[in-house]
Amino acid sequence: MKSNSIESLDILRGIVMILMALDHTRDYFHLGLPDPTNLETTSPVLFATRFITHYCAPIFVFLAGSSAYLYASKKTKKDLFKFLFTRGVWLIFLEIFLNNFLWWFDITLGFTQLQVIWAIGCSMVVLSFLIYVPKKVILLIAIILIAGHNLLDGVLMNGNNFISILWKAMHQGGIIPLGESRLISFSYPLITWIGIIFLGYCFGTVYEKGFDILIKKNYSFISEKEQSYFLL
Repeated sequence: MKSNSIESLDILRGIVMILMALDHTRDYFHLGLPDPTNLETTSPVLFATRFITHYCAPIFVFLAGSSAYLYASKKTKKDLFKFLFTRGVWLIFLEIFLNNFLWWFDITLGFTQLQVIWAIGCSMVVLSFLIYVPKKVILLIAIILIAGHNLLDGVLMNGNNFISILWKAMHQGGIIPLGESRLISFSYPLITWIGIIFLGYCFGTVYEKGFDILIKKNYSFISEKEQSYFLL
């Protein structure tokens, strides 16, 4: 059966899923043991099984942006907005109510940990509003968020007022008490992930029909063999 999916992206997703499974398996059997990234107690193999999986979440979020752009190639902006917004809200819902239950088996959700599914969902919601601006603007915002987010590390907020919660959700991260018996953990602060999904969205232009023709036109002074490197 003929598929409209892009094989290279599917292969990359598969590789990332294998690496993620490796990390989760290592985490299961290594629970309660020393940190695998502690160079004083770890081994090279154990360190590698943890270090390599740092690429998983960024690639997942990046490809979510690229997939959104590819989806838009056959849909209207209105359709894309609806898709991104509703899918993002659904992922946030699943993270809060389903994933947390599967992690802790606590129907009261006394400890709510917001991780990568939440980050992808929120990033999709933000991207849904940005699709109406020029892609160059989205790319510029992506670069600023990714390259400049560490400049905000010195801004720290405590307490559980609205501004503190918002700032921890966006950049600082950490655990915030809500009442006497409820905790919420922002494990994946959003600023960087929003930048990554924006970057992935812009990268989707690489897969537009006619992109190879555009390269050949703009780089006609380069041999065909050298041009092929642009199209890998």
